[in-house]
Amino acid sequence: MKLSLGFSPCPNDTFIFDALVNKKIDTEGLEFETVLEDVETLNKWSYDGNLDITKLSFPAFFQTTDKYLLLNSGAALGKGVGPILISKFEIKNPKHEIEKLTIALPGENTTANLLFSFAYPEAINKIFMRFDKIEEVVLSGQADLGVIIHENRFTYGQKGLFKVTDLGEYWEERMNIPVPLGGIAIKKSVDRKLSLQVENLIRKSLEYAFGNYPLISDYVKHYSQEMNEQVMRQHIELYVNNYSLHLGEEGKKAIETLHTVYSSSRLYPLSGTSSGSLFL
Repeated sequence: MKLSLGFSPCPNDTFIFDALVNKKIDTEGLEFETVLEDVETLNKWSYDGNLDITKLSFPAFFQTTDKYLLLNSGAALGKGVGPILISKFEIKNPKHEIEKLTIALPGENTTANLLFSFAYPEAINKIFMRFDKIEEVVLSGQADLGVIIHENRFTYGQKGLFKVTDLGEYWEERMNIPVPLGGIAIKKSVDRKLSLQVENLIRKSLEYAFGNYPLISDYVKHYSQEMNEQVMRQHIELYVNNYSLHLGEEGKKAIETLHTVYSSSRLYPLSGTSSGSLFL
């Protein structure tokens, strides 16, 4: 049986899925038609249910719970993993200035946007773009502030940019739970037994990757061509952890808490919500 599978080309995702999609483990008769895209593209596709299995930012998932359930394996959440608000110049009191400033964010449906609005609900002058364009937009003055994710959190200082707020730290200090960033969702129309099989295969794929670490496979390198191996490892070590193997009760609690914040944020339409568990 063949299932469509979408995830990002970032090292944390390719690290998790390498063994599965390249059949370094027994896929138990399943075939996966893979699509690698920026997570905001995957977010948008989810509204039409384009893929059987897909990486999603949590706000996108919360909008599509009529179509998808969250798998326990493959997620990105943890402590010290949140997006960072940056600027070209040091800003002493962002709370007092934020209403007047323009902020570049990596997609309307990203967890970064939700976490930014959690910290700065009064900020309304937002522009959305691919995550890898944000540093340059801030440096050129097209935006006063930017919210960066992925590998940019390791390199912004080298470009002369300043940290204004670690949005993950802000969340952790107030909620006392890990920061949920994104997860792997599967269509509700997929048979439950098959869904559990996929969940188990993703876990086995990650166990294989952990078992061979710190080796960086050619598959991960291929999709991270502009990164050196040190940055790839920093990326993997930050975003891939025990929660990626299995959410557990703490991981589920963090996601449910973020869902409550999402529901009260008024950033998104409530269409797509459904009763029952968010999880497989």
